[in-house]
Amino acid sequence: MNQGKYVFAQVVTFLPARIFDRCVHKHQGDKWVKHFTCWNQLLCMMFGQLSNRDSLRDLLVCISAHRPKHYHLGFGKTISRSNLAEANEKRDYRIFELFAYELIAEARKCCMPDSDFNLSIKGNIYALDTTVIDLCLSVFWWATFRKAKAAVKLHTLFDVKTSIPVFVHVTPASVHDVNGLDELTYEKDGYYVMDRGYVDFERFYIIDQHHAFFVTRAKDNNQVKRISSLKADKSKGVICDQQGILKGYRSYKSYPKIFRRIKFHDAEQNRTFVFLSNNLTLPAIEIAMLYKYRWKIELFFKWIKQHLKIKSFWGTSVNAVKTQVYIAIITYTLVAIIKSKLKLKQSTYEILQILNVSLLDKTLLSQLFENYLSQDIKEQNSIQLKINLI
Repeated sequence: MNQGKYVFAQVVTFLPARIFDRCVHKHQGDKWVKHFTCWNQLLCMMFGQLSNRDSLRDLLVCISAHRPKHYHLGFGKTISRSNLAEANEKRDYRIFELFAYELIAEARKCCMPDSDFNLSIKGNIYALDTTVIDLCLSVFWWATFRKAKAAVKLHTLFDVKTSIPVFVHVTPASVHDVNGLDELTYEKDGYYVMDRGYVDFERFYIIDQHHAFFVTRAKDNNQVKRISSLKADKSKGVICDQQGILKGYRSYKSYPKIFRRIKFHDAEQNRTFVFLSNNLTLPAIEIAMLYKYRWKIELFFKWIKQHLKIKSFWGTSVNAVKTQVYIAIITYTLVAIIKSKLKLKQSTYEILQILNVSLLDKTLLSQLFENYLSQDIKEQNSIQLKINLI
């Protein structure tokens, strides 16, 4: 039997501690702090995410039952409900936001493309979408949404090839989805796939000026003047492949360039879709398939809502909510890094399920997963995950 580190302590070793210290120093997170540091706060919150605790009180009851192990788990000497709640309320959430992006950068270097990605496109492919998390208006008064309802919105940019979120921006739900485009830094030759709620040609022109590509569905009221038609492979569902410009002086002024308009029929669903893109060379069928992969971000939203704690928050301020969201992203990314570095065959869901009941064991992490026989376990509400891909 392994008499070394606890499983949770072994998981923590995959975190770049020195990088986290730089993030803390940049925002002076540990200034005047004697015992309960930002590192202790991070590990306590991650333990709550991995062990699937329902509330701050639930987390502290669980942690307090193992007080002799606090030092070995990295929780610090003076952990209490008031200490953790105050840290979430007052310590700058940007510490964890910055660290999340550092961890994401590391994950993108070590994680291989998913086996279900079949396109030969060389550039990075990103899906952009938002998800709304409902809140109580009387408690989260700052999260404006509707007259009798509060909510926050997660604007997320998702790397389709590696299934890693590369950008997460938290706002009140009243902020329109399209405003998320203003927060992005566009990558040359990158593909940005989004639904028709993001159609804004002034912002699309900014994407084009950065030598990046957009792929989206057309709105019914988009007025396009056809310039030329390309040969369409109707055997693959491509009804027409056109190049055109926007009609009207103001519309043309917002996007004064030629773009693609592709009409595609999905035989399985018996539905027809119209796609817009500024890529003039990619085959029409590949642009249609790019939009198909946008649904990976929808599955990501469902996954983190089911398996990580972002639907019930352990603090009520803006800072506490953002802190918890970014620590959830850190936890998700850390599991992806562990899966890649240990070359685990289990799914991310199965890895979390194993960690959930093994955090306080002293089994070697690699041995913990080697002894596990995958039984193709289905996730909860698996029927809800059967989403049409196009």
